[in-house]
Amino acid sequence: MEVTEVIPGIYRVLDTCHVYVVVAPAREGQERTGIAIDFGSGRVLDLLGELGIDRLTDVLMTHHHRDQAQGLARAVEAGIAVHVPPVERDLFDRADEMWAGRGLLNDYDLRDDRFSLLESVPVTGVVPEYRTADYGGVSVRVLPTPGHTPGSVTYVVDRVAFTGDLIYAPGKVWSLAATQWSYTENEGPAMTILSCELLRREEIEVLLPSHGEPMTDPAGALARLSASMQRYVDFRRPHPWDLRGLLANPFVQVTPHLLMNKSSQALSYVLLSESGAAMVFDFGYDMSTGLVKSTAREARRPWLASMPALREHYGVTRVEVAVPTHYHDDHVAGMPLLRDVEGAELWVPSHIAPVLAVPLHHDLPCQWYDPIPADRELALGETVRWREYAITVHDLPGHTLFAAAYEFEVDGHRVLVTGDQQDGMGTAGLTGPARQEMLNFQYKNGFRIDDYRKSAALYRRIRPDLMVSGHWRPRWVDDDYLRMLTERGEELVALHHDLLPLDELDLGADGVLCRLTPYHSRVPAGGEVVLTATVRNPFPGKAEAVLRPVVPPGWRVEPRSSTLKLPGGGSEQVRLRLGADRVPRRRVRLAVDVTIGDLRLGQHAEALVDVVGEGTR
Repeated sequence: MEVTEVIPGIYRVLDTCHVYVVVAPAREGQERTGIAIDFGSGRVLDLLGELGIDRLTDVLMTHHHRDQAQGLARAVEAGIAVHVPPVERDLFDRADEMWAGRGLLNDYDLRDDRFSLLESVPVTGVVPEYRTADYGGVSVRVLPTPGHTPGSVTYVVDRVAFTGDLIYAPGKVWSLAATQWSYTENEGPAMTILSCELLRREEIEVLLPSHGEPMTDPAGALARLSASMQRYVDFRRPHPWDLRGLLANPFVQVTPHLLMNKSSQALSYVLLSESGAAMVFDFGYDMSTGLVKSTAREARRPWLASMPALREHYGVTRVEVAVPTHYHDDHVAGMPLLRDVEGAELWVPSHIAPVLAVPLHHDLPCQWYDPIPADRELALGETVRWREYAITVHDLPGHTLFAAAYEFEVDGHRVLVTGDQQDGMGTAGLTGPARQEMLNFQYKNGFRIDDYRKSAALYRRIRPDLMVSGHWRPRWVDDDYLRMLTERGEELVALHHDLLPLDELDLGADGVLCRLTPYHSRVPAGGEVVLTATVRNPFPGKAEAVLRPVVPPGWRVEPRSSTLKLPGGGSEQVRLRLGADRVPRRRVRLAVDVTIGDLRLGQHAEALVDVVGEGTR
């Protein structure tokens, strides 16, 4: 039978996957409607009479695979609203871009993103994870359940869970291959275990999978899969991986009121208040089982898997505030969820806030895909009060130009949160060879030659008892350690002076003398984009800089040339007005040809612009 009523008011349609139809509550004198969970080939639209409804109002997708989604164009044509998982939206309405840019040669990214739609389809929006929303009169709770894909979700309606391809039958999955997201790694299988364990905590009476039969013992079915998959994960690892124990309590007490989340990527720290409130320092990829070898949106999964343990073990009633040490995705990716679901306010240092609020305004690595606006901006050098704590914000350039350290006292110890500045693993003053500190600088992050000299001076001035960082164990500080950081900072300065011609031409650490902002922007076809060129003088004396914009044929330029008077070692800015042609194109390359004094740099700085037509997202 193509149509089966598996539960009163819930029908299963056999197709390329099981398509479930939930009939909306009937209203006298109005048409009968329903919503679909997944869509298959669209065959469900031919069977509305057998389902006893007049039309479908909404389609909710559990994940992006073609067997779930290949008929979505029919849904769009029929005027049905299409809702998709937030992590995987681009694989629905920007599938064309995935196919155009997906790496094929020397490919270590094994995700099944090529089992996506062959052509893009417009979507109405994304579903709200951890929350309940109304679709066509049906109340639906959305839960993240990565495993089959990084972005998979489960929908819960009246204690019935539509699990997609998380589980096929008790102890079994529809595909093991789909869970292998990267070469030789275990991210997907490990995520399947965590998803099963988290789903077991929900009050669910029936599991309805995309492939397989209904399961009326959800706890037992999920427990069997969790155990089976644990054996699989351990088979591929040199040592057993206690994922259930990690989920039960991923936190380590650094001090009684300061916790470290050892499961996150990067490490998050939680400051506990006697009131039951909590403040989180950094919150990227919570409960991470590894990062896929891809930076595509659909390969990165923020979620809130550690929150139950925070409440159960430490009595946290609410995460009130989250603060980032810097803008990198592994430190901020989960913060929008913390705000939306937990109600946390995002307090962001004043120099980091613009980077988070407008991604790709600057050409910087590791930026999150979406804007993350601050609820409160913190001035550098400012001391703010949160509950019983005084927290001082310090500028901490080095790892990146846009980074901050946080100083506070907890449980009688002065603590400094330093993000990814250095690894904290160095030793000095011990017998035998000492391990030198690894200073984590990256030129594309805006590193400057004397940044670690300045940070060492800051550490000496504060003299913290404890330093906590983003990827390494907490470090109890002594004088030998501070002395070593000072020596390493000076050594780094000396190395750059040895290797670069800084005495005659100060190109800086990164060799960039002109930048265009915004680096990436969008403009309507025929519209205008305004770029700001910032030019720095590498000479100790005054110099004249000449800038000439370089644009594709058909673009308009104003001014065609700019001359700037630069003070010795100083910088100036000029605004460039550029008019786009009327041809929609992605990533149009613009540049500026730069000459400073007698130094001809050529097309030294570039910017990218998407020229979009009407109706483009």
